[in-house]
Amino acid sequence: MRDCFEKKRTPFYYYDTELLAETLAAIKRETDKHEGWHLHYAVKACANAKVLQQIQRSGFGADCVSGGEIRACLKNGFRPDDIVFAGVGKADWEITTALESGIGYFNVESIPELGVISDIATNMNKVANVCFRINPDVGAHTHAGITTGLAENKFGIAKEDMIDVIRLSHRLPNIRFVGLHFHIGSQILEMDDFEALCHRINELQDQLEAAGIREVSCINVGGGLGIDYEHPDDAPVPDFKSYFETYAKYLKLRPHQHLHFELGRAVVGQCGSLITRLLYVKQATKKQFAIVDAGMTDLIRPALYGAHHHIENLSSNSPQQLYDIVGPVCESSDTFAKDFPLAEAKRGDLLAIRSAGAYGEIMASQYNCRELPVGYTTEDFLSSSEDMPTADTE
Repeated sequence: MRDCFEKKRTPFYYYDTELLAETLAAIKRETDKHEGWHLHYAVKACANAKVLQQIQRSGFGADCVSGGEIRACLKNGFRPDDIVFAGVGKADWEITTALESGIGYFNVESIPELGVISDIATNMNKVANVCFRINPDVGAHTHAGITTGLAENKFGIAKEDMIDVIRLSHRLPNIRFVGLHFHIGSQILEMDDFEALCHRINELQDQLEAAGIREVSCINVGGGLGIDYEHPDDAPVPDFKSYFETYAKYLKLRPHQHLHFELGRAVVGQCGSLITRLLYVKQATKKQFAIVDAGMTDLIRPALYGAHHHIENLSSNSPQQLYDIVGPVCESSDTFAKDFPLAEAKRGDLLAIRSAGAYGEIMASQYNCRELPVGYTTEDFLSSSEDMPTADTE
């Protein structure tokens, strides 16, 4: 594949659709064991059109957090009633778009939001299906910036207010309460966190039944399963077996209930790589810098979270040297890795920044007036006879 990469202008994203197919099949293999389990792909992870189409063809619904994501899913074949609309700050036009499209349901995050959805639905003579996102006050062993299930996080309705908000929804004629939604964070690798969520949901369900509320048909547990950024080739497909078995073992669903999952990173994270070209090797007093043509505008996770990505030199098998691998953006935080062991690099070498399928291309920006990166799939290299212009270094 490296010879094909040489013909493309860098930086660009490459999506291995064979690995994506293997990942989707592994998810379906586990969930097909259970009646009433439903899969929604969290579009915020990656909205590349060809990736979306492949996921849709595999039978997934979509979890959207903006009106733009809803439109992207409709454009790429997702059925409206397989779309869930989440997000803490839904604008009026986004709510209107969702109602006009006939989405499956809203994940509602506050009482004020419920009121706005009710008003808009009434004016449109529509009935809005809603799940209430309950903040379970369950921690997760992950980065503080991607933890969402604690009481101090901005997401969801306090569990103490759950019964009151459900009873309020009963008084709104254009609202239909269908269930509960939860999400405790992202890049979670310890199954104990998901077990703790199950126990909390069980407690809340008991409280609802004690209060006479029994019409909960949908339990949505979000996503959150992480991937192996350190060794992407050792675990290209995440441990879906342990993940789904945790819910099967610990979550006490009622006979009439359906269970919904919203996986994102675990679906697409390992299939994507950012391909970049080495511009210069710069020897400083205490550091050796590998300056590449990709920057934080193309992959912001290292600058934003201090996130680790494995990086490979596709053009060299020479002994390794230590480099700070940095981009061209005029910010000191435009750094992909420090003191990273990389096969000895020279100008023109192609590097692959791995495990970049999630929160990579979708978070790209045009800071410094840089162009947005192009996303290619395996099929683009196998079937296309047209190439992008070659890099300036050649």
